[in-house]
Amino acid sequence: MKVLRLGHRAGRDDRISTHVGLVARQYGAEEVVFCGQNDSGMMESLRDVDDRWGEGTDFRHSDSWRPEIREFNGFTAHLTMYGLSLDDEVDRLRSKNLDELQLVVGSEKVPREVYRHADLNLAVGHQPHSEIAALAVTLDRITGIKRGFDDAEIEVEPTDGEKRTRKP
Repeated sequence: MKVLRLGHRAGRDDRISTHVGLVARQYGAEEVVFCGQNDSGMMESLRDVDDRWGEGTDFRHSDSWRPEIREFNGFTAHLTMYGLSLDDEVDRLRSKNLDELQLVVGSEKVPREVYRHADLNLAVGHQPHSEIAALAVTLDRITGIKRGFDDAEIEVEPTDGEKRTRKP
């Protein structure tokens, strides 16, 4: 699965784009492409997370979203509040081979061409919401959280929240 982030603005969108990358990684995206301004610091931060917490996602930059959408050989779903309801379309997405699925999330105003080139314009809800929320909800519905990562240097040891004491 590929996630395409439109319109990244370095210095302005770092936190949002980083979270798009982290959510995509957590749900098993093989590739996340950031279109817009090249932001090597953000990209390096995401690659560092992938290296330390377990590899599996390729993060890269593209100057233009057009070839990413036009040349993608699969099914493209654009996440927008103006699309068809996720509840009504989730089975359609689940029926797709994940290797042939591209999810597009916007930033600033999304060009009309994106709506026309997408195979599906999809809405988590028809109210304003963040692209991070739309991506997380959509991915949770179609893939669920990826539980294990290869080559992890760091892993979380789950706890039930009770205070733990260490013995010397």
